[in-house]
Amino acid sequence: MVVATQSQDAGKGSDKVIELEEITVRFAGDSGDGMQLAGTQLTDTSAIFGNDVCTLPDYPAEIRAPAGSLGGVSGFQVHFGSRKLRTPGDTINALVAMNPAALKTNVADLEPGGVLVVNEDAFNKVNLQKAQYETNPLEDDSLKKYQLFKVPMDRLNAEACKEAGLTGRAAGRCKNFFALGVVYWLFGRSMEPTLKWVEQKFGAKPAVADANSRALKGGYYFGETAEMFTVRYTVAPAKITPGKYRRVSGNEATAIGLAAAACRAKKPLFLGTYPITPASDILHELARFKNFDVRVFQAEDEIAAVCSAIGASFGGALAVTTTSGPGMALKTEGIGLAVMTELPLVIVNVQRGGPSTGLPTKTEQADLFQAVWGRNSETPLCVLAAATPADCFDMAVEACRIAVEYMTPVILLTDAYIANGAEPWRIPDEDSLPRLDIEHPTACEDGQRFRPYERDDKLSRPWAIPGTPGLEHRIGGLEKSDGAGDVCYDPMNHEHMIKTRRAKIDKIADTIPDLTVVGDESGDLLVLGWGGTYGPILSAVERCRDDGVNVSCAHLKYLDPLPKNTADVLKRFKQILIPELNLGQLRTYIRATCMVDSVPFSKVQGMPFRIGEIVAKIEEVLSNGKKS
Repeated sequence: MVVATQSQDAGKGSDKVIELEEITVRFAGDSGDGMQLAGTQLTDTSAIFGNDVCTLPDYPAEIRAPAGSLGGVSGFQVHFGSRKLRTPGDTINALVAMNPAALKTNVADLEPGGVLVVNEDAFNKVNLQKAQYETNPLEDDSLKKYQLFKVPMDRLNAEACKEAGLTGRAAGRCKNFFALGVVYWLFGRSMEPTLKWVEQKFGAKPAVADANSRALKGGYYFGETAEMFTVRYTVAPAKITPGKYRRVSGNEATAIGLAAAACRAKKPLFLGTYPITPASDILHELARFKNFDVRVFQAEDEIAAVCSAIGASFGGALAVTTTSGPGMALKTEGIGLAVMTELPLVIVNVQRGGPSTGLPTKTEQADLFQAVWGRNSETPLCVLAAATPADCFDMAVEACRIAVEYMTPVILLTDAYIANGAEPWRIPDEDSLPRLDIEHPTACEDGQRFRPYERDDKLSRPWAIPGTPGLEHRIGGLEKSDGAGDVCYDPMNHEHMIKTRRAKIDKIADTIPDLTVVGDESGDLLVLGWGGTYGPILSAVERCRDDGVNVSCAHLKYLDPLPKNTADVLKRFKQILIPELNLGQLRTYIRATCMVDSVPFSKVQGMPFRIGEIVAKIEEVLSNGKKS
């Protein structure tokens, strides 16, 4: 529930301005109605104003779902506030519904008394039937618990755009900006950032730019002059650490982190990939970085993608491949080859709903088993997980560091929620990034044969560049003899190599941070999370602790190996609760590796946890613990 901190006269008529700590707004309409663009513009404008921002895009898998259908609704949720935010919001305070289907699929999330702005013109007989309404909800009092504002957007938008010279159909595409203008007026946002964006985006098409600008202004001034709106809302800028910020999505942050790591390593970055939702934006973003010696290759399939990256790594580049769960399944044999050849390789898995094609535009955390164990034989590699959109940058850099330092593939797990979600990101100084010093061998001692599997104190083998005189060596998927690197079928050597590769991964724990606890270091309950559950878990624990509940939390970003103190931390608490977007994969993994049992809290609905869901589960677990 948003909290009003003050109310004052707006200075115009009977209008009031209510200042709030935070607001959650959701745009909802057909997948072609431009809801993602409207939400993105509200996000950018709020960030420029100085608010902290978290977002949740939600769109159907179909490129153009049937207009007006329940399955074709696209939404974009924006949570902006004057304090630190970690989630896109539990309930929404304002809903903009462009048609009956958008209303039906989203109104249950609107808080009682919340603002409901609907496109009245879309509530015709045909659209009501598509949305399976027997009566018009705008006329039957079913929405009386909300602040309902019926706006004839189609007609008003057409009137606003008629001087731009577009056809009626083309002008109709601007109604998302009319709705955005209403929201800007209602929540005290400036139109200027969006007007500048329109000019830059459509500068080559003056009529389109003019129509969108007119639509935005039309919505804004409708809000200002219509007598139906008697209250406006505003949110003060957040108090944040000084620095230079930009809005960043998880996929954008991942791409920037990979490019930054390559610059630190003084290496070209090679991305071998195949497009797949929701990972494709990493490819799109990296394709813009040619000036940073970034080369992207869109392969014909996932197998070719990972193999091209392995080849680039063999040739001395910092190599990456990106995908989602189904693509990981296809890359498995190639990843095994990278483990056997002990070449550095970063594999980014942006998890989505499965199995198979599953829910390609929805989020899930169900690829943990696949990442840790999902290959033939004993095939260990490092597994990391990012916690927030901005954290994707740091973990991408960390994945590159570990890959080149330990000569191993590294899987970086993100998910659709944090990949598509956005938040302000404080741009770091270059000197604050870890050093990635790489030394390739250049020669052997006179008369000595190059030993490609000779190991250093981290059990890493040398990264020899092909074509270096005197460093000729064999490479491939067959087992090698330790040190010399010859193909070797000796049973004892094979067991030695299997154990050595595992020991190398275990040694990574020497250079990663300990698991930290938020709250008391011991107590009744620890909530343990990983990946994108970070925001809801931390927010829920803080809310409970404010109410005097004895609960703490910890979050895993290093999954294989685990931080050295993981078992010690867990054993200091009477109970462990593990919320995750799967059927208990981390719980199983923790029980197997740390010999600690826990209470599972699973959700597999294609949507992230809400703070309230975790708060309720914390209360239930503690209540059950007291009874026992």
